[in-house]
Amino acid sequence: MTTTNHGRVLLEMKGIGKTFPGVKALEGVNLTVREGQVLALLGENGAGKSTLIKILSGAYTRDEGEILFDGRPADIKAPADAEQLGISTIYQEFNLAPNMTIAENIFLGHLPARAGKVDWAKVKQRSRELLDSLEVDLPVDALTGSLSVAQQQMVEIAKALNRNTRILVMDEPSAVLGEKDIDNLFAVVRKLQATGIGIIYISHRLREIFELADEVTVLKDGRYIDTRQVADVTMDELVKLMIGRDLEDVYPKRNGEVGEVVLEVSHLAQAHLARDVSFQLRAGEIIGFAGITGSGRTEVARVIFGADRATAGEMTLLGAPYRPRSPRDAINHGVALVSEDRKRQGLLLKLQVYFNTTVSGLDRLTTFGVLRLKDELSLVRKWITNLRIKTPSPQFMVVNMSGGNQQKVILARWLSLGIKVFIMDEPTRGIDVGSKSEIYQIMADLAEQGVAIIMISSELPEVLGMSDRVMVMREGRMVKELTRAEATEEKVMLYAVGHDEATIA
Repeated sequence: MTTTNHGRVLLEMKGIGKTFPGVKALEGVNLTVREGQVLALLGENGAGKSTLIKILSGAYTRDEGEILFDGRPADIKAPADAEQLGISTIYQEFNLAPNMTIAENIFLGHLPARAGKVDWAKVKQRSRELLDSLEVDLPVDALTGSLSVAQQQMVEIAKALNRNTRILVMDEPSAVLGEKDIDNLFAVVRKLQATGIGIIYISHRLREIFELADEVTVLKDGRYIDTRQVADVTMDELVKLMIGRDLEDVYPKRNGEVGEVVLEVSHLAQAHLARDVSFQLRAGEIIGFAGITGSGRTEVARVIFGADRATAGEMTLLGAPYRPRSPRDAINHGVALVSEDRKRQGLLLKLQVYFNTTVSGLDRLTTFGVLRLKDELSLVRKWITNLRIKTPSPQFMVVNMSGGNQQKVILARWLSLGIKVFIMDEPTRGIDVGSKSEIYQIMADLAEQGVAIIMISSELPEVLGMSDRVMVMREGRMVKELTRAEATEEKVMLYAVGHDEATIA
């Protein structure tokens, strides 16, 4: 284990252990955070990151080990204990009241009073000062429910600063942000770091770790693996620490053989961002759509899936005219969309695995209006086995599953319908490296079976690692098609941001 040259140690967690009924969630886990340091916490889903953070934030109590804060033993038994020490956590699901103002949220539970009345002038003034310190130009009287995800995140950070935070835990803060918003987030993190705040940064995006973090601590299967200085470790080494194999083994080997044209799109346009898009997709082929946020990739996907209507252009599916009137019409034609926001648009989180798997094809499992329960259960069990979905039973609630397994449930739903064309929009967003590898293998297996796949991804290594061809979009247009051999990260980005063809080698 190495150390950095940052300030003094703020937090030490030594030999932390936690057991739930029948499960050893953590065993012998160590973590150290210094003043002004960004410590990345890495590990696959199930590695113990969330359990460790919940112990630090007071949501859980530890069974073993000790916590030292400022060199003194700290007994964190409730969130109030963590808050009193200056430990704040911003979870993926923000803890904001949507029907309250920004200022009210920043002071939630800490409203200052004067003569028995809330001092609203102080609340608004202090809120303005906090937002200004983050260079966030928002009216403090705005309702948080009206804000974008990136703006809500800034309100969460301002709320943490209002509580004299000394350690800030950020759980997947960039998972739903676009490129510009991520740049703004990084700038804010660096400002907080400069004030001496220690930051624990959890992300599945390894590139962020190398751009932002000073040190990285890796967990695997509930155990502490190692802590390294980011400057002294490679991405491949981090992957190997997390999953026990090299980065090059994450992407499956494919033979690249493709069949007949399944989907043909000609001069497609849509009311918002898609202007003139043409391409062919063949059986057994994976084509990757690359481009910056706002390039029109998702808009094209929505038209193909029947969620939006085309304003111009034509499509054919297996040689026949194809103009879906609705998503249901697209599904009936064998076209499915795996949405980038699986929690809001892809899953019924409070329902079971079996229902989420069969909900789109119940008509195929009914006779005279009566659901054949045995056939349904048999179908669900088949896909649980085939896709290696980790669940105690088909009755397990999807909300309690990891991101990778939730994504597999969505794939099981469409596979049970015999889909011919898969549109996968950000298929591994918020998923750990090990689960990503499983999703990639499923995609490769589908292609091997002749399924045609469109993959939209903001992660260029993923696009390059999985695609037979790369389609680069900019401002609603398809500006370049690259073969697997031609495509490089630099080329894709240069085309995506608008460089002249002659300047790209």
